[in-house]
Amino acid sequence: MHHYLKPVKNAFIHHADAEKAKGAKAYMRNQFEFYGIQTPVRRMITKEIFESGLPSFQDIPAIMKDAWLQPEREFQYFAIELMGKMKKDWKPDLIPLLEEMITQKSWWDSVDHIATWILGPFFQKYPELIKKITKKWNHSDNFWLQRSSIMFQKAYRDKTDTGLLSDYINHCAGSTEFFIQKAIGWSLREYAKTNPKWVLTFVQKNQLPALSKREALKNIE
Repeated sequence: MHHYLKPVKNAFIHHADAEKAKGAKAYMRNQFEFYGIQTPVRRMITKEIFESGLPSFQDIPAIMKDAWLQPEREFQYFAIELMGKMKKDWKPDLIPLLEEMITQKSWWDSVDHIATWILGPFFQKYPELIKKITKKWNHSDNFWLQRSSIMFQKAYRDKTDTGLLSDYINHCAGSTEFFIQKAIGWSLREYAKTNPKWVLTFVQKNQLPALSKREALKNIE
């Protein structure tokens, strides 16, 4: 284990709750182990670790890979937030590592966490990479990459590229995959907070799965 993760592990062990871990594991369909640390406590631990010092960015790939090797899900959450904390050091060549993070130990919690903490800010920093990278993801056969291409703009509000969002949603609209249908609905529901008229018109004019429509229109009267 990378030395930066050792105090993280000690803190996780100290705050572990076996009963909550059991519940979290069941909630995630028994795919991951957990320490059973609730989000506010985990964020407190993360804050304390960050305040004690951040690693060299050269160590980030090794830290990410080691965090992904750990069975407890809290390590992946920590690693995602660490990567987000290091945004001033991000370079375009980070893409392969981000793809590994999305496609390994994939589930909605990690993939959506990455979209919020990393992908959105990354593509704002390097807008020239948006179409090249996200189109490749949208047309891939990995539905977690597809989900990421649809979700990365969810916090962009009035900066949302609606043309890109439309293209990516329509390309995936025929998918029977629950996590794609949900991503379509969620991305539209988020953008509806900024432009409900656009979302309503889009839903009316395009063939979308019923689940996506329900999610998209949930907060539109």
